[in-house]
Amino acid sequence: MTDPNAIQASELDQLPDRDPEETAEWQASLDAVAKAAGPHRAAYLMRRTLERAEGNGIALPKLLETDYVNTIPTAAEPSAPGDEEMERKITAWNRWNAAAMVTRGSKYGVGGHIATFASAAWLYETGFNHFFKGKEADGSGDQLYIQGHASPGIYARAFLDGRIDESQLDNFRRESGGNGLPSYPHPRRLPWLWEFPTVSMGLGPLSAIYQARFNRYLTARGIKDVSQSHVWAFLGDGEMDEPESTAALALASREGLDNLTFVINCNLQRLDGPVRANFKIVQELEAQFRGAGWNVVKSLWGNAWDELFQLDTTGALVRRLREVPDAQVQTYQTRDAAYIRQDFFGKDPALVEMAKLLSDDKILECFHLSRGGHEARKVYAAYKAAVEFKGAPTVILAQTVKGHTLGEGFASKNANHQMKKLTVDEFKTMRDLLELPISDAQFVDGVVPYGHPGADSPEVRYLQERRAALGGPAPARRVHPVAPLPAPAEKAFASFDKGSGSQNVATTMAFVRLIKDLVRDKETGKRWVPIVPDEARTFGMESLFPSLGIYSPKGQTYEPVDRDQLMYYKEAQNGQILNEGITEAGSMADFIAASTSYATHGEAMIPFYIFYSMFGWQRTADQMWQLGDQLGRGFLVGATAGRTTLTGEGLQHADGHSPVIAATNPAALTYDPAFAYEVATIVRDGLRRMYGEAAPGEDQNVFYYLTVYNEPLPQPAKPSGPGIDEGIVKGLYRFNTAESAGLSPAANAPRIQLLGSGTAIHWVLKAQRMLAEEWGVASDVWSATSWTELRRDALEADAGLLRGEERVPYVRQALHGAEGPVLAVSDYMRQVPDQIAQWVEQDWSSLGADGFGLSDTREGARRHFGVDAESVVVAALAQLARRGEVKATAVKEAREKYGL
Repeated sequence: MTDPNAIQASELDQLPDRDPEETAEWQASLDAVAKAAGPHRAAYLMRRTLERAEGNGIALPKLLETDYVNTIPTAAEPSAPGDEEMERKITAWNRWNAAAMVTRGSKYGVGGHIATFASAAWLYETGFNHFFKGKEADGSGDQLYIQGHASPGIYARAFLDGRIDESQLDNFRRESGGNGLPSYPHPRRLPWLWEFPTVSMGLGPLSAIYQARFNRYLTARGIKDVSQSHVWAFLGDGEMDEPESTAALALASREGLDNLTFVINCNLQRLDGPVRANFKIVQELEAQFRGAGWNVVKSLWGNAWDELFQLDTTGALVRRLREVPDAQVQTYQTRDAAYIRQDFFGKDPALVEMAKLLSDDKILECFHLSRGGHEARKVYAAYKAAVEFKGAPTVILAQTVKGHTLGEGFASKNANHQMKKLTVDEFKTMRDLLELPISDAQFVDGVVPYGHPGADSPEVRYLQERRAALGGPAPARRVHPVAPLPAPAEKAFASFDKGSGSQNVATTMAFVRLIKDLVRDKETGKRWVPIVPDEARTFGMESLFPSLGIYSPKGQTYEPVDRDQLMYYKEAQNGQILNEGITEAGSMADFIAASTSYATHGEAMIPFYIFYSMFGWQRTADQMWQLGDQLGRGFLVGATAGRTTLTGEGLQHADGHSPVIAATNPAALTYDPAFAYEVATIVRDGLRRMYGEAAPGEDQNVFYYLTVYNEPLPQPAKPSGPGIDEGIVKGLYRFNTAESAGLSPAANAPRIQLLGSGTAIHWVLKAQRMLAEEWGVASDVWSATSWTELRRDALEADAGLLRGEERVPYVRQALHGAEGPVLAVSDYMRQVPDQIAQWVEQDWSSLGADGFGLSDTREGARRHFGVDAESVVVAALAQLARRGEVKATAVKEAREKYGL
């Protein structure tokens, strides 16, 4: 068999050679130089020769590009197994039903896309018939990242296969009735079919790369051998403009991810028009991927072009194809043969002569229909070359026509992405083109019928036999029935209950110390996946390097500069830590792959991703929605949190809003713990809920967002008494009272309830003492571990009232009867604590760090935002003064005393 890694050289066979003997002499000269003077001298001479050619104006492809022809010429194409005619019939049914479902749904105004699948049908069908392994195949089967706008075609195939019925097709994009189909790939909405949400364009290719890499990680660590799994990402050429689409190309080649194939549907159109109107997107992508180290396979032209290439004895055709911009190629698709003769062939005398040998029908067949992405044999050859190539990932650049087979009103029209329906006459034309046995009588009242050859038809039997041979239906998502993970030893969590004594400990360090204990657990320790974006030392995680190792497929090929130190930098092929470099997007893609491994691979993994809180939700929130859509589980940890805790860094590092953004995601459980024991309690409950025995009615498909701080402070012991753990998990509990704090208030002293979260609890505790000792005010301090969970519980209670269910929100239960008004304080904008204001029965007021951050000391920043202890005291006195419980003059006196 031909070496698949040498297939690119065969493209030269498709180019004309007027003097093979001269060519052989040049090649022999190059071989002789390489043998006599070495390959470096030969490379030097080639480079200088190419530079001279460019300087003399000789038109050559750039060094990273090949000519605008197929990588695999027709003569080198392997024979595709199976029944090509049967596969044509199956594809025709799927084309029809995809267009029918969108057209029928258009009467409801719900939208839909027809043209994308029409252009990509053979790219999917060839894969489903011959390459895509199902869940019963070796390892975990293949992972398919389906282009979002092609979803109607996937539904159409599932309909033909009997996996969905006609009523579901008729409820495309109408899900509220419970029998509908989501618009795009959405695991949360259709979890038995879709594995990966891909329609937020750019996230699919990024996730596919890290999924392929995570597959290698699982195998290397001995968790599960998934070396036979292949990741396929189907993308649009316009989608490649998204920066995330190409953000990790170098990672994929650097780590030799030959278990990954990108299939880019190059129909030359984005949503509004040409992708590269004045240029060539295929050539641009080829250079980009080759430069990043990928194997590139171009499938541009169909068999009808073979005759033209054979007639091209001068190379004029290849030159002309290379120079025509994409928008003009699109124009040829819509024009007659006379226009093409004049505009394409008329530019070169040799092409004028060639055109004389071609009939109008031949010209139209080539320029209107014949593309490499529309012919099963060409697609099969490209896919086979991709899966057989070793040492690097492969990208297939398949040229297609957007709207192919939908008629002249669709093909290559700029507006076709927004066109939602075909007329009855257009459907009848399409039927005749596809040779489908659908009669005019089946168009009842102008409604296009769905088509199905029958559950026992040769087409359906063939489809199902092919899928059975490949390991079952695809796409498919399957959550394997696995036993809940055992809970780690209680002592790992209980050690935080006694506090830190006189030692100052930041909650970031408390979290890291907890993880160090948990990864040692004999049962579940190996399932933790620590993910860090090149900031492990910032978060005090370097102690994990020598014990867990940093994952690298090459291991450690060098002696680290700090090898003589206890916490040296250690890379290993079976390393547990994913240290990604400076890429929050890549780290999130890691997290998504690990957090969904319970479904993708039947292996529950426990990822935690720790990052600067400012650069998490703010920068990669779209991926966090993707995580929720994909039903991921794990711990996101926003470190160095808060607007005033990161001294000196200033505006760009000051996070005063991440809990607000996190609160918008229904799958994110957002906590702002103040103390180390709260961190431990929340993590323990998160492990129970996501990986252990969830309580009845609890959704396991959630993820946790914890904010932790870099401010070293004494960590108190966990208060005794009932309901503390429940309060920590639900979001609020009373940390102390004025009496339990030893402040001995007077019997008739005015009283206020102080609520604090995160690091703000320490200012609140200081204010509690100042209020008692300097102003005679008693206060109770509450730790609000989660404003968001308190709000969600209250919203659920409100929704229950509409159903006739009586339930008091937890926040109201907890604060019921608490004396005096409530003052809430956080290191975030006031909107964070204000989430719960409407359910608090007491008078409400709040303090927060609204506005832009700034560089200063912690004390200076807190004074600037008015959240320091002195500001809390003044705000508390003002609230009591409005109620007439302290003198109004006390407020002015306090402001002057504290210099506010």
